[in-house]
Amino acid sequence: MHFTSFTYLLFLPLVLLLYHALGSRKRQNLLLLTASYVFYGWWDWRFCILMLVSSVVDFLIGSRLYRETDSRRRKWLLGLSIACNLGLLGTFKYLNFFIDSFRDLGELFGMNMSGGTLEIILPVGISFYTFQTMSYTLDIYRRQLVPSDSLVDYLAFVSFFPQLVAGPIERASHLLPQMQEKRTVTWEESARGVRQILCGFFKKIVIADSVAVFVTPAYTDPASASGPALLVATVLFAFQIYCDFSAYSDIAIGTARLFGIRLMQNFAYPYFSRSMQEFWQRWHISLSTWFRDYVYIPLGGGRGSSRQRTRNVLLTFLVSGFWHGAAWRFLGWGALHGAALVTERSAGLQRPADLADRRLLPTIPGLLRMLATFTIVCLGWVLFRAENLNDALIIWQKMVLDTVQAAHWEPLWIEYTSRGPLFFTINLLLVFVVVEWVHRHLPFPLEIGHWPVPLRWPAYTLVLWFIIEFADKTPPSPFIYFQF
Repeated sequence: MHFTSFTYLLFLPLVLLLYHALGSRKRQNLLLLTASYVFYGWWDWRFCILMLVSSVVDFLIGSRLYRETDSRRRKWLLGLSIACNLGLLGTFKYLNFFIDSFRDLGELFGMNMSGGTLEIILPVGISFYTFQTMSYTLDIYRRQLVPSDSLVDYLAFVSFFPQLVAGPIERASHLLPQMQEKRTVTWEESARGVRQILCGFFKKIVIADSVAVFVTPAYTDPASASGPALLVATVLFAFQIYCDFSAYSDIAIGTARLFGIRLMQNFAYPYFSRSMQEFWQRWHISLSTWFRDYVYIPLGGGRGSSRQRTRNVLLTFLVSGFWHGAAWRFLGWGALHGAALVTERSAGLQRPADLADRRLLPTIPGLLRMLATFTIVCLGWVLFRAENLNDALIIWQKMVLDTVQAAHWEPLWIEYTSRGPLFFTINLLLVFVVVEWVHRHLPFPLEIGHWPVPLRWPAYTLVLWFIIEFADKTPPSPFIYFQF
């Protein structure tokens, strides 16, 4: 069940009506739990069994872990929780990758490795809810969280349907207490929620899905595409994945507000970042802080020698890359970001994540730093979007060698100046960037409840008109991060 599907547009109002009619927190949590499993089971009912097993295991281990005082047994229980979670994740997401890699390695040494991959279905959102349940036992182990005494409250926390499939990845210490307390839904919070949902629909339908029309052909057959076409497609993909993923987060956060629940901010205008460090403070914040707290800091963080600090950064980003997908290109993507961050830190080029000033235009040095950061990010997106490492190398090569020749730009220039679809898409993106820059101090661009009514409602109407118009013209597509 997708956020942009007609089924969901019927599902959400029904759940909201029942939720507010129940009144009691316990009954509301039971409804949220039921609705979440219906929402998740809409893809495949077997996915629900896997999520339930993973959740119950951590619930039981968490209770035992909290009561245990022996340090060895506590470590053993934590290890059991991590092994169960990563075992499930590894089996369903990475087993075929390891089988293929082992076979390729054997053939490299002249060994005949017969046999194919296993037919394993990747459960939607398994990487997200696995990390969410792991945070529960990890925080209990650290004595930072008291385990829940209600299985329903705990299961509702793990499976909360607005953020179940693609985040934000909520910590148990933040979302679970909200499941254990009486919630109040105000008109102001509901209005903010609707505005954020509307913003998410605009990003997904108007921008991400329409941009995909230009990205897909170039990346499907990069050998036949020109360097400039691949360069434009890469920049467009940067906006596609940002608008697609942040749209899901906007819809999730906005929907949660309608239930009186607050989820953490997951994006904070990342393409205005002036360094790679700042980018990772603004992109997929729930994941980057998860890796910071549960991987980077336990490895040693910024302590130790220069070599140790470099190792900690690179290992964290390699794991982050592998989390995104079972392919060597994702490991390469993580390695590129890790290397860029290490180089940046060595050169002392980090900048604080502060874009909340009201400066109308960026400074020239600030703009150059933004462009440099965006360039590095786009180079990484090539690995992220390409079908394999070989395609990524072809794309990089063509973007470097072909783009310096004016003749290769001529077809794109003719298409743009003819005021065709490319002209409209690029200009729409320019307007979108300007709107984001002007509203960068707000949680999301459509947070304009403070505007006067004569300005506010025409803006809502225009956004809604764009959504309806593009929904009829652009082919719907699942959110990109569903595959992770």
